[in-house]
Amino acid sequence: MSPHRHRLAVRRAARLVPPVAAAALLLPLAACGNAGELRSAGATPTAVGPVRLWPDLPPVTAPPADHGEGETRRVPGVRVPAGGVRRVDPVAVVRAELAAGPDRYGGADGVDDATARAVERCGAEPEACPVLTPYHRDLTGDGEEELIVGIRTADGRVAVRCYLPENGGLTRVMSTVEQLVSVELAGRDLVLRAVSAGIPGYEYRTAWSWDAQQRTMLPARDEIVRVKPTPPRPGPLPAPAPETGRRSDAGADAGPEADTGTDAGAEPDAGAGPGAGAGTAPGTAAR
Repeated sequence: MSPHRHRLAVRRAARLVPPVAAAALLLPLAACGNAGELRSAGATPTAVGPVRLWPDLPPVTAPPADHGEGETRRVPGVRVPAGGVRRVDPVAVVRAELAAGPDRYGGADGVDDATARAVERCGAEPEACPVLTPYHRDLTGDGEEELIVGIRTADGRVAVRCYLPENGGLTRVMSTVEQLVSVELAGRDLVLRAVSAGIPGYEYRTAWSWDAQQRTMLPARDEIVRVKPTPPRPGPLPAPAPETGRRSDAGADAGPEADTGTDAGAEPDAGAGPGAGAGTAPGTAAR
C-alpha cells in the first residue's frame, strides 16, 4: 500500500469509528507498508573453489588414443541440390559411402557386411531397408539444415550419422554406432541414450554438439544416469517366535504316544517351529 493511500485510509477510519477503535486499526494498516518488500534469506554460504590435487604430476608425454570423434569425411559422388539436404536421398548417401570401400565404412563407426548388403537391396526390398527415415535440423547454427541419418545394423545396434552441406556436396561430421534406447534433439544437440550393460538400471547419455573450431560434432557431455529405482536389499530374516511351554489341545488327548513322540506315523505339528521342543528331556512332555 502506497503512503498516500495509507493516510487516506487512516483519515476515513478516524471519521467513521470512535478514537479507540481507530487506534486499533493502525496496526493492521501499518503492516500494509511492508507488503512485497525484500527480506533477507540469511547468510550466503561461502563459495569453495576447486582444489588441485597432486600439482607435481609430470607433464603428459603421449596423447590418449584417438577414437575418431573429430574425423570428417567427404561423401564421394553426392551433390546437394539447390533445395538443400531435404532433396538428398539418404539411401544414396549411405550407398556412396559403402561404394568407397570397406575402409570407409568399417571399424568402430561402421556397419557390418550383412547390413551393407541390405542397404544395396533397399530399392527392391524397401520394407527391409535398414536406412531409417532421415531428419533435417540446423545443428551448426548457420541457418542451413544438416542431414541426420540412422541405420539399423544386423546385430541390433543403430548407426547415427550427420552430414554437413558445403561446397555443393556433403561432409560427414558425426558417426557412431550404439545399442540405443532413443535419440533426442535438444536445441542443436543430439542426445543419444544407450543401455548400460555393466550397471543394471543405468544408461549412458551422450550429447553431441557442433564444435566450430574443429568443424565437426563432438561428444561434449557424457554421463551415466540412473533410470530405474534401486531395488531394496533383502532385510534379515525374522527371529523365530519364543516357545510358549504349553501343550497343544490335540496333544493333550492323544495319549502317551503323543507325549513321547515315538509314533513314527504321526505327522509333525504344522504350527511348531524348527526348534520346537528343543531342550526337553526325552519322553517328557513340554510344560
